[in-house]
Amino acid sequence: MPRIRPFSALRYDVALAGDLAGLVAPPYDVISDAQRLEYLARSPYNVVRLTLPDSAEDAASDLAAWRRAGILRDESPTYWWVAQDYIGPDGVAHTREGLGASVPVTPYEDGAVLPHERTHAGPKEGRLRLLRATHTHLEPIFLLYDAEPVLERPAAPPAMDVEESGVRTRVWPVEGDELELGTPLLIADGHHRYETAVSYREENPHATHLFGILVSARSPGVEIFPTHRLVQSVGDVPGDEIESPNGGVTLYRDGRYVRVATEDDFGPRVVESLRPDGVTYTSSAADAVAAVDRGDAAAAFLLEPVTFDQVARFAHAGETMPQKSTFFYPKLTSGLLFHPVPSP
Repeated sequence: MPRIRPFSALRYDVALAGDLAGLVAPPYDVISDAQRLEYLARSPYNVVRLTLPDSAEDAASDLAAWRRAGILRDESPTYWWVAQDYIGPDGVAHTREGLGASVPVTPYEDGAVLPHERTHAGPKEGRLRLLRATHTHLEPIFLLYDAEPVLERPAAPPAMDVEESGVRTRVWPVEGDELELGTPLLIADGHHRYETAVSYREENPHATHLFGILVSARSPGVEIFPTHRLVQSVGDVPGDEIESPNGGVTLYRDGRYVRVATEDDFGPRVVESLRPDGVTYTSSAADAVAAVDRGDAAAAFLLEPVTFDQVARFAHAGETMPQKSTFFYPKLTSGLLFHPVPSP
């Protein structure tokens, strides 16, 4: 079972770097080229200069310069409690809370950290160049564990409080010793970065840990939202016409809803088995239906949310889900804390 520990984080000194709102950003993999330019314009110290630099060497140079100038300061070893307030795609207000910790880096076959989706080589190559250059985990990965929360939110005011992309994130330091979890960690978001850390540890045996936000699957605010499928063509789909979606997999085509006939309880796999062409994705059922009505798509498959138990079942079986099976919202905010790799 994984043993997590506090870590000595790097953190912006806002007296020198400016307000946090100008420094943070979403994770690198959801930022478009146009958005990157917007974040770069916010501050000469915006985290995007590290996570999406012109080159890995530029990121390493900026990181070193910011440390020398005190823009980034070293914190004493501690855990960090992270709370995110958000309105989900369901229109409901939620608060998701987790623990920022130093997490052991081990191969999947060891069973301490498990994936649930497939990765691609390209993003990992770029992240590995960046990690080699900076020797720092610049963004946390999002991990779930099936147990009660291991620590609690402090009663004091937060040390950091910032809103980004409609999500308010508050952060508190939390004292604690090394902890052993009684259950494996499941990667919700950050597979490429985790696998990059495994590769980096193979090159640098001292690089044993990375930065993760650990969220109890039993705590309020943990929601997995569905990702619906828009398709340009699909053949005959067995099922019965219904008035509106009410569970299972629903096909919307020609102004009609059809409950797809299947014994499989896993919606993304059901759609994949029907072999549709021209598949795109949306988190909004209303947008999916509207796209079909406009003629932008031939049909839409409206899905139910995947459950944590389903995700865990795939992970423990060593299987991966079809693309875009899960939609964990919100993304973690980058730029609040950094996890340097200790020197050997």
